[in-house]
Amino acid sequence: MHLPSLSATRAHELVDRFPALPILVVGDVMIDRFIVGSVTRISPEAPVPIVRFKSEHLRLGGAANVANNVAVLGGRVELVGLVGVDAAGARLREQLAAAGIGVDGLVADPARPTTEKVRVVTERNQQVARVDYEHDIDCDGDVERAIVDRVRRARANAKAILVSDYLKGAVTRTVIEALLSHAPLVVDPKIPHLACYAGATLITPNHHEAETATHIRIRTDDDAREAARAFRATARCHAALVTRGEHGLWLSSDSVEGSSPAAAREVADVTGAGDTVVATLALALAAGASLAEAAVLANHAAGIVVAKFGPATVTPDELRAAF
Repeated sequence: MHLPSLSATRAHELVDRFPALPILVVGDVMIDRFIVGSVTRISPEAPVPIVRFKSEHLRLGGAANVANNVAVLGGRVELVGLVGVDAAGARLREQLAAAGIGVDGLVADPARPTTEKVRVVTERNQQVARVDYEHDIDCDGDVERAIVDRVRRARANAKAILVSDYLKGAVTRTVIEALLSHAPLVVDPKIPHLACYAGATLITPNHHEAETATHIRIRTDDDAREAARAFRATARCHAALVTRGEHGLWLSSDSVEGSSPAAAREVADVTGAGDTVVATLALALAAGASLAEAAVLANHAAGIVVAKFGPATVTPDELRAAF
């Protein structure tokens, strides 16, 4: 069972509404640092490759990449998240400012580092190693209260709210409760927090997360339908969208359910593809799309972004051209 197709005219109409739509993104911000080099030999000290340094670059990651996707698609984004008082936090703020995203919603916690993922990669985009700087305990006390305060200030003007949960401390039950009843609320989830998301408009587990939450193996569309329905019941949300990689996605709600086949022609890197999906979903719903229309639009956006390396974004022109 496939979701209804989305005409080019309707797709363009929705994308044309994206500019200046106010979207609130709440979640775990991070910075992705890529150290790029060439490998020509193995170290005599240990069986590991020696990487000759060529270049280094930074990209927004996690909820910051979600916010960047919203901004590149034309939305007016407010970002609430958690950073440390460190060099990585300063770099993150610089990257957000360069992308035109405000940093007033960032809460500084001197007790934790800014979440940073350092990837060592070859010039052919092969990953050699990754180093994670993080403190993944949920925030509490004054820090949690500061996040809730920023959420309450930003939520009133938002046409859609998006939670990007990476289990790095910014998303707690109290934070989610401050967002409920301000629908549509889209959540990119992590299973240990599943009970926190009750009442959300739409939750977007990948197929591994859906399998873990429901104990249903997903190999076919029938499996996806069963798992999505079970996920909705477990999470107590209005709709679930299960992303299935090369198999596309499955949407389940009371009013509509069905699949949308994968739109990717070439896959270079799936890093951050889920961020693009949820950003497009939130903007589409804010623009007046139905759940089915938003799902198909997001599926096409994912097909574009996986052809790019690292956490990437999709432009309105690219999304229009996909139709």
